[in-house]
Amino acid sequence: MSSNHAMSDDQVASELKKMTAFIRQEALEKSREIHLKADEEFAIEKSKLVREATSSIDGEYEKKFKQASMSQQITLSTSANKTRLRVLSARQELLDELFEKTRKKLSDAGKGKDYEKTLKDLILEGMYMLGEKKIGLKCRKSDKDKVESAKKTAADEYKKELGDEVEATIDEKDWLSDESAGGVVVVNGTGKITLDNTLAERLHLLETEALPTVRATLFGENENRKFKD
Repeated sequence: MSSNHAMSDDQVASELKKMTAFIRQEALEKSREIHLKADEEFAIEKSKLVREATSSIDGEYEKKFKQASMSQQITLSTSANKTRLRVLSARQELLDELFEKTRKKLSDAGKGKDYEKTLKDLILEGMYMLGEKKIGLKCRKSDKDKVESAKKTAADEYKKELGDEVEATIDEKDWLSDESAGGVVVVNGTGKITLDNTLAERLHLLETEALPTVRATLFGENENRKFKD
């Protein structure tokens, strides 16, 4: 006879219960392990997506910030240029107005008490520049007497400074226009070299050659200017 005894129904049920509990426990632990791994992978993926999204947002923000900054710089530069141009235009208008008023007053200069001295200086400058023994003078007919006196004074000063004599003759065949503001035209002995020392021409020279000095006197030196004449 066999020594093994068949298990009773209660024993079988007990063993099945133990096996079921073991399998359930194994399933629960496996489930927890799967959940933990899934949560870990989810956290890693989430962190990755957040970093990528954050980086994308930061990049887009930086791009828009640069665009806004550049747009602002362009706007400021454009505004500054427009302001500078308006200032330059206003200054030029002032200079034009100044020279226009001066042109209108030139005729008054030819009537003032210092006019004869001005004529002397203009004639003397011609003597120095031409450096000849004989020169011709053209003037307005109405200025003849003043020029006669002025050329003598100029000749005396020229001789005193350089020790040389110079003869100045008024050209009575070719007067300057009565509409002229005054002054003289100095001509060398051969008539080939002419120095226009009329008041109108001197004002014209002032408008061109002396304009930087006039600007600096009226508006101050330009701090942005690197080179000066």
